[in-house]
Amino acid sequence: MESSPHVSIRKATPDDAKTLVDLIVELATYENLLDEAEPSVELLEEHLSAEALTGCEALLAETERDTAVGFALFFHNYSTFQTNAGLYVEDLFVRSTYRGEGIGLALFRRLAEIAEKRGCRRIDWAVLDWNTEAIEFYDELGAEPLDDWTTMRLDEEAIEEIATAGAAA
Repeated sequence: MESSPHVSIRKATPDDAKTLVDLIVELATYENLLDEAEPSVELLEEHLSAEALTGCEALLAETERDTAVGFALFFHNYSTFQTNAGLYVEDLFVRSTYRGEGIGLALFRRLAEIAEKRGCRRIDWAVLDWNTEAIEFYDELGAEPLDDWTTMRLDEEAIEEIATAGAAA
């Protein structure tokens, strides 16, 4: 467990699913995406288990004053160009009353330690264009924006449609 005078970072377990869901709802509210958020304690418990195929992992930031004040949820990705694994940070969130206290930095330090220990050559993530506070924080970390890439997504309905069309062929 990583510690500083006011924060500790630890790996989340399936038992932390309810706490993580509460933080995810706060994140969705902050990002004005609450209408899209449908986090499930049961699914997160399953996905955080060591046997899960999702490869989903999470870190919890905790203080002595409060229990959980932030989290990072991540998984491995793979670079074909580097033929090497990396980490993809799906979400990193610190409760608003704790921002500016080094908690986000502590979470990123732990992510970097994990990446280094596992031989990962990069850490990737996305940030909303309007979130200048986060962009400035990532700039200070030395992160570089990838302006030449567009994030693409297939939703559940499109996945089903494509899979069904493939099965019919």
